Amino acid sequence: MHLAKPRFDIGLATNDLEPMLAFWQGEAGVPFDHLLPIRRGQDQHRHDLLGSVLKINHHATPLPDTPPSGYRELLVAREGLATPAALTDPEGNRVTLVPPGHEGVTQIGVRLGVRDVEAHRRFYREALGLQEERPGAFRAGEGLLILEHDPDAPSDAEMRGHGWRYITFQVFKVDDEHAAVLAKGGREAMPPTTLGTTARISMVRDPDGNWIELSQRASITGSLT
Repeated sequence: MHLAKPRFDIGLATNDLEPMLAFWQGEAGVPFDHLLPIRRGQDQHRHDLLGSVLKINHHATPLPDTPPSGYRELLVAREGLATPAALTDPEGNRVTLVPPGHEGVTQIGVRLGVRDVEAHRRFYREALGLQEERPGAFRAGEGLLILEHDPDAPSDAEMRGHGWRYITFQVFKVDDEHAAVLAKGGREAMPPTTLGTTARISMVRDPDGNWIELSQRASITGSLT
């Protein structure tokens, strides 16, 4: 996968916006960047994670009470820390501020619980083409994706629901990257779709069904063609 931005982003969903913003901007110390209206009843509050984006998606209508996805924890490198500081937001989403270099995290990391580590290693190595730095730890630009065995991980993760729901890779040619993932065993969740003049996006799923957004954003690539 040819990344247009040497980082990846992460998105969560909530119905209760104000406590979430207070936590993430205050206790977690993640700066607000801008508000992006997605559709009627959904606004995305975008925050800067050392060049990655924390996407807090606020839904006006009640989210379904679905099981958590496999995305278990966000790790954020924070200068000046001697030891990790584990935090939990008002809805139970885990974030740990870590000294730079802790577990290989120099920018952000995402801990992903999976039922079959080997199946996911093949997927992230072959279908997504990420570099495996150590068994189960994949580098995507400056970010790190860490696989851990979890027998309680979902077998068919859902996009709609509270909490961590997806990660995003910015690419140059979303149609090409989407086709390549499918050709190497990935599952399609949404075919490439153009969102006005902002982006062309698609969605694929890993072996446990966790959602992965591929995004060709005009502000990064200069074109949606």
